[in-house]
Amino acid sequence: MSYPTPRRRPRSLARIAVAVACASVMTFSGLPVLTGGVEAAPKAKRCDEMYGVRGDPAKPGGLPADSTIRREADWDEYEFDNPRQAMDGLTLPSDPAERTKFLDEIGEDSSRYKEGDPKRVYATYNNNQKNGTRPFAGTFDEWLNEVYIENYARNRRGAAFTAKIVRDLNLVGPDWLCEEYILDKDGKTIRKYDAANHRTKEFVEFKSGGAHDTSQPPKDRVVLKDPRYQDYKLRYAFGQEQEPKTRTAVRNLGADIGNDAQGRPRVTTYEHRSTAVVRYTPGPHSRYDSTLNAKPGVNQGSRGGGNDMINRSAPNPETARQQIERARQLDTTGQRVRGPGGVDFSTLELRFVGAPVKGEGLDYSFSAKKMPDPDTNPGAGGKEKAELVSDSFFTWLALTPDKFWVNLNPDQPDKIMDDRFGETDAGRVLLEADLDMKHDFAQTMNPSTDRGARFWDSLSRVDGRPCLHSIRNWIVPQPAQVREQDGGIYILDAPLKVNSVPQEVNTPVPGGTCDLTKAQIEHNQSLVNTMILPEVEKKINNHAAYADLRRVYTSRVAAEWIRLQDAEKATDYRAIINSNEVSRWPIRGAKWDKNETWQRYLKSFKEGDYSFEREYGGRVYVYTVGGVDFSQAPKKNITKSEFTTAHPHLPRTTQTSVKAMTDDAETKNILYLGGNTTVKASRGGGATPEPPSNDGGSGGGLPITGDSLPIGLVLTFAAALIAVGSGMLWWTRRRRRFQS
Repeated sequence: MSYPTPRRRPRSLARIAVAVACASVMTFSGLPVLTGGVEAAPKAKRCDEMYGVRGDPAKPGGLPADSTIRREADWDEYEFDNPRQAMDGLTLPSDPAERTKFLDEIGEDSSRYKEGDPKRVYATYNNNQKNGTRPFAGTFDEWLNEVYIENYARNRRGAAFTAKIVRDLNLVGPDWLCEEYILDKDGKTIRKYDAANHRTKEFVEFKSGGAHDTSQPPKDRVVLKDPRYQDYKLRYAFGQEQEPKTRTAVRNLGADIGNDAQGRPRVTTYEHRSTAVVRYTPGPHSRYDSTLNAKPGVNQGSRGGGNDMINRSAPNPETARQQIERARQLDTTGQRVRGPGGVDFSTLELRFVGAPVKGEGLDYSFSAKKMPDPDTNPGAGGKEKAELVSDSFFTWLALTPDKFWVNLNPDQPDKIMDDRFGETDAGRVLLEADLDMKHDFAQTMNPSTDRGARFWDSLSRVDGRPCLHSIRNWIVPQPAQVREQDGGIYILDAPLKVNSVPQEVNTPVPGGTCDLTKAQIEHNQSLVNTMILPEVEKKINNHAAYADLRRVYTSRVAAEWIRLQDAEKATDYRAIINSNEVSRWPIRGAKWDKNETWQRYLKSFKEGDYSFEREYGGRVYVYTVGGVDFSQAPKKNITKSEFTTAHPHLPRTTQTSVKAMTDDAETKNILYLGGNTTVKASRGGGATPEPPSNDGGSGGGLPITGDSLPIGLVLTFAAALIAVGSGMLWWTRRRRRFQS
């Protein structure tokens, strides 16, 4: 047995000797000492070289000198790879015994399995639960998304955002250095900055989201008060709107550090608003859902940034707070982006549906308000609201429009609503909204309020007391403001209206009837129309109590548009339209009966919502009858110039939202989030799996980031160098013996 004679052996052995010597210094002395007695931290590298960015060093680059936000016209997106996103559909057996057996068979050693193999995921989770210093306390699904997938994404997303900033702001040339370590007089690391420019005297910290690392401001104080850096500035650059706690922390830091000699703040923030879009290929282990999907199937269905947020949304505020707390603990670096806790799902509405191309599905987008303080009051219940939107959409398609009404009339217990419509959540929402409207109508006339007192004092009188005729009130859609463009329809506004007319009923009313003349009735109705209806309409269009009604109405507008498209050319929805088959979308949640709602209404009608006594004495009751009629879905398609003027950024925002949740560039407190109805396992960007920096296993899965040099990692690497060096020396000597 022989080996080929190695070439240039003396130089190889010299290299081995150097490696062993360096490793020995690193192992036993810490970091190697350079000439001059200065401790060696990792040397900063030119930002353009580190991130492979081309620019023009001759052109001035840099961050804004004052705290500001990127102008809305420039908001855009950037991509980063995270193949683990394709594993978000994995589940464990629900039975505890079966789950334990399943995990025991897979084991705890994730290195046995390749990246992309679901067994690697299960083994990592198993190791975390059995051997982790901080076993994850939530469910497997929460661990999968919050640890296994997110830990893998965090550094990649942060690096992609940094590269984007370097490129967008032209932070190129020899003056712009990235990964700059600041040492104290003893050579110990105080702080690591993402970028520094010692010519312009500024440090920069990049955050792809809107959070911050709570350990950094104290270190920033030390650096910025150091005589060496007393005229330096610190600039924070965020990819999203700053979280309230971050804004407070940076503001406090700035107040402590003060201004420079020219009176300008030394600590500033810049929000380089841009949306991170994950790149991966959906596969057989991905989660697909049925949102707006006409034909859900194996390894296919709706997916998108909105779907991810909705599926990860906690079911209630308490579990949402637990989710937020876990996110803080897992993200010590402040690199997290806005999660489902930052979304007010109670305001979720469908705002765009794209072209319904047969076999290709369609893009869709929701809007929702931001939670103003998710740390203390996070959003929850996203799945429930999205299901209502989707189920209502299909209800409006499946049933013929003549069934889209409800009616609460004391004389008509047999005409509450169509039976099939009564089997759906859309029907339930309409009937409950009708009853709520009647209560609100009565309360708006309550004479204990200034408006109610003026209303009753202005009514026609019979025998010295105010008397009100019976009224029929019902809710109808007003024309929705839409724009048909880009192959789809933008639903800009979908207001609702309350109609009111006099109506006689046979059912006895409390307090008896009023014998009013036609002129008196017209006078009273005029007061109702001017003093009461506007307030009730305002509540229906804005109050949280009617959010579900508004939600199902926007779904009605979208469904009607799909009907029109299908009439021209067959879509995936053709078999559903006018089928009168709604068994796929039954009422979810607690059991509901339309007759029980009617009985509650009848009680209110007979007994009154309230009573009061005035100077004229006696008891007066308010009673109303009416309904909700969605049989029509009127819309007004605004012109292109009107749309462009009023909503210049909406097309871009909508397109981005299909891939990832994003800020609305036109309304500060609004988010857009969406997806596509027919994403398939074979469709996607296709990111090649790479070795992960952390599996999210033992200690909760924290990535190696932060200010301090990871000495433990250096020591481990140094020990490995010694082992490799010794092994190579042994191997070289062994070869000589074989060759002699």
